Amino acid sequence: MTFLKRRKTAKGTEERPKQQEDEQPKIKPTTGSSAVKHITFLVGGFMAIFLGLLTSVYVATLHENDLWFSTIQEVEREISFRTECGLYYSYYKQMLQAPTITQGLKELIYDNKTESRRTINLLKRMNIYQEVILSILYRILSLQRYMEPVYFYLYTVFGLQALYVISIYVTSWLLSGTWMSGALAAIWYILNRIDTTRVEFTIPLRENWSLPFFALQVMAITYYLRPQLKSFQQWWSFTLIMASTFLFCITWQFNQFILLIQALVLFSLDCLDMLPASKVTSLYFVHVASLLLVWILQFNNSMLLGSLVLSFILAASVVRHLQRNLKSGGFVARVMKLLLHVFVVFSLTVLINNTSKKILGLESDEHIFKFLKAKFGFGATRDFDAKLYLCEEAFGLLPYDTFQRLLHTLILPSYLLTLVMMVVTAVTVAVQNLSCSSYSSVCESTSTKEEDTIMLRPDMAYNLIHNVLFGLLALSTMRMKYLWTSHMCVFASAAICSNQLWSLSLKAIRLYSPQWVRVMRSAVPILIFIYLYHEFWPKIMTELSDLREFYDPDTVELMNWIKSKTSKHAVFAGSMQLLAGVKLCTGRTITNHPHYEDKKLRERTKQIYQIYSKSSPEEVYSILRLYGTDYILLEDSICYERRHSRGCRLRDLLDIANRHVMDGPGANDPDLKPSPYPRFCDEIKSNKPPYTIYFSRVFKNKTFHVYKLKKKKEIPY
Repeated sequence: MTFLKRRKTAKGTEERPKQQEDEQPKIKPTTGSSAVKHITFLVGGFMAIFLGLLTSVYVATLHENDLWFSTIQEVEREISFRTECGLYYSYYKQMLQAPTITQGLKELIYDNKTESRRTINLLKRMNIYQEVILSILYRILSLQRYMEPVYFYLYTVFGLQALYVISIYVTSWLLSGTWMSGALAAIWYILNRIDTTRVEFTIPLRENWSLPFFALQVMAITYYLRPQLKSFQQWWSFTLIMASTFLFCITWQFNQFILLIQALVLFSLDCLDMLPASKVTSLYFVHVASLLLVWILQFNNSMLLGSLVLSFILAASVVRHLQRNLKSGGFVARVMKLLLHVFVVFSLTVLINNTSKKILGLESDEHIFKFLKAKFGFGATRDFDAKLYLCEEAFGLLPYDTFQRLLHTLILPSYLLTLVMMVVTAVTVAVQNLSCSSYSSVCESTSTKEEDTIMLRPDMAYNLIHNVLFGLLALSTMRMKYLWTSHMCVFASAAICSNQLWSLSLKAIRLYSPQWVRVMRSAVPILIFIYLYHEFWPKIMTELSDLREFYDPDTVELMNWIKSKTSKHAVFAGSMQLLAGVKLCTGRTITNHPHYEDKKLRERTKQIYQIYSKSSPEEVYSILRLYGTDYILLEDSICYERRHSRGCRLRDLLDIANRHVMDGPGANDPDLKPSPYPRFCDEIKSNKPPYTIYFSRVFKNKTFHVYKLKKKKEIPY
């Protein structure tokens, strides 16, 4: 190919050559090459759909094999939806049991069973529109004749896994130009299942609904950022971005934090001239429009208006409008302006966010910032809510065994090699961009500049920074690894199969030729496929043949007892996790639950948890009666917990919050004092008068103890 260079005039500006490359006569593709493209597209598309469906069948089979779900009792199926999963599924069940759809919606909007003595709007407080829509579809399509409600729910979530895998497949294909990289990304996603998804055992979890739509959004953004798109291509990709972003936001309460990271990616690339400013602005608009639409649908949920991402986008847009000469001047001047720009944007973000929260009276997410402050070493905390997160393994650092598993599938070395090369290229391009003055038409062209620009197209630059930020998030918080590892599959596979990576690599070792590039970008993925098949196919077959059965007789016995021996209007207090199961299995009213994004609920939970503290029976009784409690559910696994280390057991968190010394050997802070009372959950089992005055045991098995609160008229004074 002939490259036409720009030549400089006497004034130092560049003069366009008379015949531009884009004005040269275009060669029509031959019929043969067009047919090959169509066949390639069909083969790649078929493989995407096949691998997506294969993933859905795979996780559904694992779920069935692990629980023998098709044969266990209904109560056992519901118990298998543990913690907050059971709470979310209970609303799907509630909508199906309602006499009419309208009545079901009314019960959700004016709910008084999820938090006793408090009427709340569940559609405002929780992201449960997916349960609502699914229940409505099940009813209006009359699916009762074809499948049980639980299977309609399961198959929908597992079906979304197909969308997830197809999205990462196509994203990798778009970045590399070959469907082979998409196949490698999908296979890596499946083989690294432990680290890429937990859908088969936490089905109703919000992330299992939202992450497929997020992957679809990333795919659409990757296409949208490709250069030289036609207007129609831009329109449909932008429409897909809008739809997928909205669906992502409506299905997960943590949408604002993920979108904040995405906005930071766009901001960074805009500052470094790696993305067109117009497209950055349009993507900002998508974020704002999606959040505002969800805000409307969630009955003006103030948590969305007070989100950091809205404050950041507003600050970035305002400062960019005011600081119009940001991209002018020499290298040093531009760097100094850029640093000032970043400082002003972040300062204004904090100011806007704090002001909006004060105006709105927003305190729903304050526990998250307390947790982050303590986690990153900005002072120790005794805050009960923050320490609940700090003591959970899922919110700790990414464990070492994760890297061992990723190394075994070869994704980690591929990813690290790719990341190093791409970061070096990105830094080179960023420095060159900052060295360019906006008053000259272009920077002087060099062969290095051409290669770097090709290597770091806007879509590749976006995915690079996107992946780096999610990687940092995953390293700091294990639960967030699912955002990173799935995109790691995309990033590594796309680079391995790209022309640019192999061109640069072969040039570095002086072996470059177009033929060698074609050989390497095909041979290396094929060798990886062979290794993965040889290493993991027998393990997958063994895993699929491992048949188990759900077994939790104590919880089943408890739920059956509650349904048969207590009033339908009875109110139960206990741990958040257990009460979510009580709500689902029995329909009884509960005092608290695991959906923690409400300050009043957090305060209520801390008070209810005094049943595991060193408090007097009178004090515990008063607290429980305040919330209309009829029964308390005590769990030996919490009262005598050994899973966490000292200082992180629930009873320790309560002792510290109450300024009481902790149980067992070990140091205590000097201001902590011994409690005058023994631990309530243990002492109540002694049936001594101080406790029998207020409580009477009505149920017991190896795991649970249920006590009924006596009415005030039954208490002797």
